[in-house]
Parts: sequence; C-alpha cells; structure tokens
Amino acid sequence: MRAYGYCERIGGQVWDEPWNAVTNGAFLLAAFAAYRLWRRAGGHDRPLLMLILLVGAIGIGSFLFHTAPQPWTLAADVVPIQLFAFSYFALALVRFVGLGPAATALGTGAFFVFALSLGWGAASFLPPGLWGSAGYAAFLLGLGGMAGVLWRRDGSRETARIIALAGLVFALSLTFRTLDGPLCDNLPLGTHWLWHLLNALVLYGLLVAAIRHGGGVGGAGSRRAPTAIR
Repeated sequence: MRAYGYCERIGGQVWDEPWNAVTNGAFLLAAFAAYRLWRRAGGHDRPLLMLILLVGAIGIGSFLFHTAPQPWTLAADVVPIQLFAFSYFALALVRFVGLGPAATALGTGAFFVFALSLGWGAASFLPPGLWGSAGYAAFLLGLGGMAGVLWRRDGSRETARIIALAGLVFALSLTFRTLDGPLCDNLPLGTHWLWHLLNALVLYGLLVAAIRHGGGVGGAGSRRAPTAIR
C-alpha cells in the first residue's frame, strides 16, 4: 500500500488516480438507470427516489476524494455510502419484512451498532491497510441475512434472489478492495477501481429489488403488489 492510501495514486495531483476517479461514473449510470425504472414504476415512491439520489451522491463524493484526497472529500465519499446502507436496511425492514416504525428503528439501530462493533473489532487484529474493508463486513452479512429471511417468505423469492446476487457481487467487490494494497507491487494499477464498478452494480440491483417489490404511492410504509418491470 502506497503512502497515498491507494495503489494507483503515486502523487498529490488531481489525476494521479485516473481509473479510481473515472470509474465513479458507474454510480451515476446506476442512478440514472434506476431513476428510469422508478419513473416507469409510477415515479411516486419518494423513499426510493432519495436512495437513487444517494447513489448519485456516492459517485460524486468518491470522485472528489479520488481526485482531491482531503478530510472534507473523505466525508463526501463516506457519508453517502453510510446513509445509503442504513437507509436501505430500514426500508428493507419495512417494505420486505413488514415491520412497523418502532421495530424498524430498533432493528436499524441494532444493525448500526453491530456494524460499528464489527468494524472496530476486526481493526484490532487486522493490519491498517485492511481496516477499511473490515468496516464493510457487516453490510455483506446484512445482505446475506436479508436474502435468507426473504427466501422463506411467500411472494418474496424474486427479491431474495436479487439481494443474494447483490451479496455475491459485493463479496467479490470487497475482495478486490482488500487486495488493492497486497497486490500493489505486482499490479501498479491496483484493484480499487473494480470495487467501484462492482459496487455500482450492487447498488443498482438493490434499487431494482426495492422497485420491483413495490412500495406504494408516497412511501415505503404503503403496501401494494410487486411492480412488474421488463
């Protein structure tokens, strides 16, 4: 791992991480594609629109960080990711599992504590270069757990398949993120850019799952039959 944090970056100039920077366009494409599906599904699902906008913000924030790594661009990179992850988890508890507001708040809070604890716990015995990847382990487990819960529910197996597939892609993505440092001497380009491309696919899949499952007009708490998208 080089001093600048990512294998590809060799200096402090704006375009010293070209692949890590440009591949953030995949998040914008994912947001645009999901927005089109959202419009075709009626365009009234406001919680999903906010998640779509967050995917766009992830791409912008990550681009800023990989072109001008500073504390404020780091925040612009990390905050939208965290907001999407925990907001999607809350939406899934309401829309996919059918929990009420109080149970959703408790479940999301518990997941937040679990993610924080897992990230800190893993950092205590992992080398510093792997700390960032350890922080995402809870999200991988969350996708697997949600897919397992939905697989056992009538009418939710299509959603379960999409989320399970998203989890498998995320596992591959996290592997590439983790290998960026260890492979740096033999692969100067690094592998972090693959994290961007695969994660854009993961986020798009999660948005498709929520759109197809259906949320009703006006919010995630409404109920209706799953929306057919072809």
